[in-house]
Amino acid sequence: MPSYDYRCDSCKKRVLLNYKTYAEFDRASPVCPHCGSTSLTRWITRVALSKSEGRRFGEAETDDGALDDLADADPATLGRYMRRMSDETGENLGEEFNEVVERLEKGQSPEEIETVMSPLDDDGGAFGSTLDSLSDGGGADD
Repeated sequence: MPSYDYRCDSCKKRVLLNYKTYAEFDRASPVCPHCGSTSLTRWITRVALSKSEGRRFGEAETDDGALDDLADADPATLGRYMRRMSDETGENLGEEFNEVVERLEKGQSPEEIETVMSPLDDDGGAFGSTLDSLSDGGGADD
C-alpha cells in the first residue's frame, strides 16, 4: 500500500496519507486531515526496497568476489558478517553458532575458537572446517 508524507502549508503539521493503489494516488487531491487545507507539500522520505531471500542470496552467489573481503578480515568483521547472514535467513542457527559469532565479535580468531570448542558439530561433521573455510574467505560448502 503506497504511503506518502506531506507537510500542510496552512497548519504546518506532518500528514501521512495512504492509498490502496498507485492509480488511486495519481487521481487523488490530498487534503490535510487536521485543518482541511488542500495546500500540501510532499516530503520525500527514506525509501525501502524489499528483496526476496532468493534475490538477496542470489546476488551474493553470482558475485564471484562477494566473500573476497572476508579472506583478510579480522575476526570481529567476520563475526559481524556471520551475524548479518544469520539475521537475513531469519532462522535460529543454534547455540554453537551464536557462541562462535560472539567469540569472533570479541576478536578471537577462528583457530582459537576451534581449539576451545568441540571438533564435531551435532551432525558429526567437522565444525572447525566451517570456521577454516570462512576465515579463508570461502563458504561452508567450499
